[in-house]
Amino acid sequence: MKSVLIGLSGGVDSAVSALLLKKQGYKVIGAFMRNFSDNKNLKGECHWVEDKKDAEKIASILKIPLLTFNFENEYKRDVIEPMFNSYSKNLTPNPDTNCNRYIKFPLLWKEAQKRDIDFIATGHYAKIIKKKNKFELHQAIDKEKDQTYFLYKLKEQDLKHTLFPIGNLKKSQVREIAKKANLPVYNKRGSRGICFVGKMDMKTFLKQRIKEKKGIIKNPEGEIIGTHTGTMFFTIGERIKENEEIHLNDSARNKASKKFYVAKKQGNTLIVAPENNLSLKRKQFIIKNLSFINKNQSLKNIKVRIRHRGNLISATIKKEKNQITCTLKNPTQGIAEGQSVVIYKNSKVLAGGEIR
Repeated sequence: MKSVLIGLSGGVDSAVSALLLKKQGYKVIGAFMRNFSDNKNLKGECHWVEDKKDAEKIASILKIPLLTFNFENEYKRDVIEPMFNSYSKNLTPNPDTNCNRYIKFPLLWKEAQKRDIDFIATGHYAKIIKKKNKFELHQAIDKEKDQTYFLYKLKEQDLKHTLFPIGNLKKSQVREIAKKANLPVYNKRGSRGICFVGKMDMKTFLKQRIKEKKGIIKNPEGEIIGTHTGTMFFTIGERIKENEEIHLNDSARNKASKKFYVAKKQGNTLIVAPENNLSLKRKQFIIKNLSFINKNQSLKNIKVRIRHRGNLISATIKKEKNQITCTLKNPTQGIAEGQSVVIYKNSKVLAGGEIR
């Protein structure tokens, strides 16, 4: 009998994944990962105590053992600290990709190997397809829930020992399976916000470590229209409203019926523009730290995604000297430095990197 160590988060997706693996004949061992909790230096909205109780209930109902691992030090070093560092440099990073690359998958596999367990599994909406001894990452059946955008930093060797049991199911089917199995989390809401930290306001979270730095706001014509508390607390494409973070002058306030969005950051100056303004859209950017899942992949006839659940956009990618440039078929709004760009060919994930 093959064995599998599954990340059991206390949510419905991992619970149903464990149930399906058990039905498929695997010896299933649950693993609850404690990666973030409030401490004197950093506060979040992580409900790990409640989540662990739910994981224990699920393990009890499924009659599987549950191990608990504390990866807080690794999570702080490899996810939280780099995230603060990136935001302080005016970038908009994607901490979930680092969480998957450096915490969930490698550390879970390390613990599995210690115990001679054959596979690891998670409740991600994604599919692994084996073709001629090669393992490929593909989008899930449920395109609304697909999570491959966060998995592009995995390598083929990671996929060889990983299982995604719900990749062929819709979220509605997952909940129905959980309900029929009397799993108490069948209607539990999915986790939101920063991976393992919770749905805490990002600006509030960042201000615990990054000091405010007052700056000016300009319109596309270069006129000063207000002030802000620091460009690092804003991202490209974000809608701005007058509040404790934003103060507009009288002329801008008189145009309050217009929706204003962040178009650019120039040092500590925010450039904002009204809806549909050309300055909000970009067609070309540089890709840094390009990471391929499988080796020797062609980047012809591809599409890219620049945010989770964002549209797949036709694009061309060229490497000239030491620079990789991505040109979109159509200008697109909300392209921020530091964001992940993930490259697809049909349903297959080829690679991904960071926007610059």
